Amino acid sequence: MEIGYFNGKYVSLNEAVLPIDERGHQFGDGIYEVVRVYDGKPFMLDEHLERLIRSGNAIKLRITETKEDLCNLIIKAIEESELKECVVYLQITRGIAVRGHLFPDVPMSISMTVREAKPLPAEVRLRGVTAILLEDERWANCYIKSLNLLPNILAKQAAHDAGSYEAILVRDGQVTEGSSSNVFYVKDRKVYTPPLTKHILPGITRLAVKNVLSQLNIPLVEQQFSEMDLLHADEVFITSTTSEVIPVIKINENEIGKGTPGEITSRIYEQYKNLIKAHK
Repeated sequence: MEIGYFNGKYVSLNEAVLPIDERGHQFGDGIYEVVRVYDGKPFMLDEHLERLIRSGNAIKLRITETKEDLCNLIIKAIEESELKECVVYLQITRGIAVRGHLFPDVPMSISMTVREAKPLPAEVRLRGVTAILLEDERWANCYIKSLNLLPNILAKQAAHDAGSYEAILVRDGQVTEGSSSNVFYVKDRKVYTPPLTKHILPGITRLAVKNVLSQLNIPLVEQQFSEMDLLHADEVFITSTTSEVIPVIKINENEIGKGTPGEITSRIYEQYKNLIKAHK
């Protein structure tokens, strides 16, 4: 069953547990991770928790639990839910205190949900998705996986309203990432993706795809590129924890390549599935 967790207690997802003075609620003062679970096993959990700790350090949030503690907490919650194919959302905030801008001297708060996974329909992946280009109006430190996602939400909604799956963001003429994904393109059988900077989240699936490309002996080039580079690509795909690897066949009104999922993207996804099976 789908379950929730708040500061040491398992709860129903419909139970009211959040105090009004919780800083995540009032300020977005916290960080989070989303972990995909396959056959009861959290995929790349160590990498997710390392990123969580880096995000905590970046906002000066002292995480009192060790990585091992957090790992055990997540695994226990998965076992408690009895779900085999699920998604774990873990959130850590600066705690519960009367509203004030300065850091309070209070314990941090941990909340979590374990929900059944909702994989992308096979026909969507076979057909590919469309995207729009938008100006990247987010703050300067997007490498932090913080709770402050309003610009991402607005971009995702704009894509939805335009009948597209994703919004690909452009800052100062250079592609950064999607509203909830990392962006790759293929040209002349090489794969390109922006290098990691403060403007880009170091995606865990991005990291997995780098490993996949190495296994397939497909060259990866990490360099900045423009929207025109993207529009003239042979293939484009996006990656995220919950959506995995998705081909993009049209951006704005421009077909990418032949307007169908490309061969290299398909090979990458097949090898990504092998990586998941090996992890089990």
